Amino acid sequence: MKLTKLVTQPLLGLAVVGSGLLSQAMEPAKVSGPPKDAWPMTIGDYSGRRFSTLAQINDANVNSLSLAWVYRTNSGSGFTSSIKATPVLVDGILYFSVPDKVWAVDARTGHEVWNFTWTSTGGIHIGSRGVAISGNSLYFETPDCHLVALNTKDGKERWRSSICDLDQMYFGSAAPLVINNHIIAGVSGDDLDTPGYIESHDPESGKLQWRWYAHPQPGEPEAKTWPSTEAMLHGGGMTWGAYAYDPELNLLYFGTGNPQPVIAGKGREGDNLYTESIIALNPDTGKLAWYFQVSPHDTHDWDGVEAPVLIDGEIDGKPRKLLAQASRNGYFFVLDRTNGKNILSKTFAKANWAKGLDAKGQPIPNPDKMPQIDGVLVSPNQAGAANWPPPSFSPLTGLFYVNATDAYSVYYIYDNDIKPEGWGGNDHGGWSQSALRAIDYKTGEIKWSHTWEGSGGPRSGVLSTAGNLVFAADSSSNFVALDAVKGQPLWHTNLGAGMSNSPMTYELDGTQFLVVAAGDTLFGFAMLAK
Repeated sequence: MKLTKLVTQPLLGLAVVGSGLLSQAMEPAKVSGPPKDAWPMTIGDYSGRRFSTLAQINDANVNSLSLAWVYRTNSGSGFTSSIKATPVLVDGILYFSVPDKVWAVDARTGHEVWNFTWTSTGGIHIGSRGVAISGNSLYFETPDCHLVALNTKDGKERWRSSICDLDQMYFGSAAPLVINNHIIAGVSGDDLDTPGYIESHDPESGKLQWRWYAHPQPGEPEAKTWPSTEAMLHGGGMTWGAYAYDPELNLLYFGTGNPQPVIAGKGREGDNLYTESIIALNPDTGKLAWYFQVSPHDTHDWDGVEAPVLIDGEIDGKPRKLLAQASRNGYFFVLDRTNGKNILSKTFAKANWAKGLDAKGQPIPNPDKMPQIDGVLVSPNQAGAANWPPPSFSPLTGLFYVNATDAYSVYYIYDNDIKPEGWGGNDHGGWSQSALRAIDYKTGEIKWSHTWEGSGGPRSGVLSTAGNLVFAADSSSNFVALDAVKGQPLWHTNLGAGMSNSPMTYELDGTQFLVVAAGDTLFGFAMLAK
């Protein structure tokens, strides 16, 4: 495929921001299209494409890439210390988090500016997926169910607001999103049968503005997708993944998690809306605009929270406002993001659990592949064909890049009760093989696939750039650059631990930097002068 510039305009309604972002008091309404000298939100910009127009580092010179600086947090071990957050860059400072910790680090040198420690009262410390910034305030979630605001200048706390009930096994792990005067915050939790929801808070006071539950209200037509109101109101659908936003349509997009009880579906017959669905809400009111369910009646723990990516493309020769998701269940979906209507549903990895597609483009679960007491072989495994680490879309190549895993495992029912609490079964893994794949968004065709050596799936995101490069990680702790059009590996370096977040890039003082995390360490790469 020839690299072209046929589609180079920013997302409609999203004007590219230039030097205005140099001001510490960043205006959220202008945060759109990642400028060269900033990375204003964990997803890069509202489109979630994770595509940079920077090309100083490119396919001709990436072999000369050098390590510029290293910053180690020394914040413990395991999930507690692993940096899963893509840093946010504002005014030359990188901001990122792990559970109960936030840092500000100089983006040119890697020197610490300040750090903040939250005194925790509990919660599951599985990860912190990032921070959000509006004006002089930084926002992040804590495992013990708080949304916290800090002053970006010195890390001092401004306010805290409760977002969930720790006693009901909820916890906070998602990266908030700023939309005008709204701080959007999702919740996590699988261990009790509780409903998922998403909230909006006032950026100045932390006051709750609205809450949307991931289930229909009793009496609504969608409530018939549950066997009872009790099952529906305790049915899960957590909102711990990434978001996207279209200012022109004023719609917030995100995915919802698995239904509960987890794995065991006998007591919740039906599609179980709005679990494992792509959701569009009005961010001013929290009102539902549309939904599309990627996994009706899930029994495999395939949360549908994978990053929604907004594409302004062409379908059948006509310009369309699209939303694409590579879902954990192995299907690649393309929707019309104005109304949620399906345009394309196609597998991008091995998936043997569906009998086909219904008239709405939704996979039809095969009862023979639902978990059983004696076990059943299913693909993908519980970790999924993809997971929360975000993909990337390049408007230059028209390709959607995702770290994909082909995997099989045996799913069992442990608790055959009609109403098990929390988890009613689990899976035991078998074979798996991962690859970075480039998907044509118009057809779902895999244009190229680069298989990673070894077994297991890398848990890292992807970045594409105008330098005809795609950056990702393999299963052996390598940070790798590939040709965006052909998929050929061009450069790699071993980080000593598996890449734990998603790479980002920016240019300061004429130098393009690449920043990536592995475990508790942040690495900054650049094309240094010889």
